[in-house]
Amino acid sequence: MYSKEENQKLKHEFWVEFAQKYPRKWVLYDTKIKDFSFKFYVENKKAQVHIDIEMRNTELRMQYFEKLTALKNILEEEFIKDLVFEKNYTLENGKTISRIWVEKLNVSVSNRSHWDEIFDFFYEKMNTLELFYLEYDEFIKDIEK
Repeated sequence: MYSKEENQKLKHEFWVEFAQKYPRKWVLYDTKIKDFSFKFYVENKKAQVHIDIEMRNTELRMQYFEKLTALKNILEEEFIKDLVFEKNYTLENGKTISRIWVEKLNVSVSNRSHWDEIFDFFYEKMNTLELFYLEYDEFIKDIEK
C-alpha cells in the first residue's frame, strides 16, 4: 500500500512518463464546445478514455449526446469498437453527465509493469477518438442552442 504522498508521486511519474513516450498536444478540453471534453482516466483496476458531455443544461447535453449517438455506427465501424454510451452517468459528486468511453481492465497505475500497456491503450484510443472528432466536429457542433 502506498501513502497518499507516494500515490501522488507515482501518478505524477506515470503522467510524465506517458508524456515522454507520446509527446504531443491532445485535444482534451480544446474542443471549442463548452463542457465537452476528452479525458484519460486510470486507477488500480482499469484505464479508460472518455468523451464527457457535462453541460448543466440537460436539453443541450442531450442534443450533443444524440449527435454522437447518431454517429455511433460510423464510430464503431471505422474508429473504435466496444464503446459504452451512457446518456445519464452519475459522477461521484452527484452530477449527471453523458459519457462515452472505452476501457481496459486488469491494469493498474500502481503497477509499473502495466504502464506501457496503459500508455499504448491511451494513445491508440484517444488518438482514434480525436481523429473521429476532428472529422465530424462540424456535424457535432451544429445544434440548436
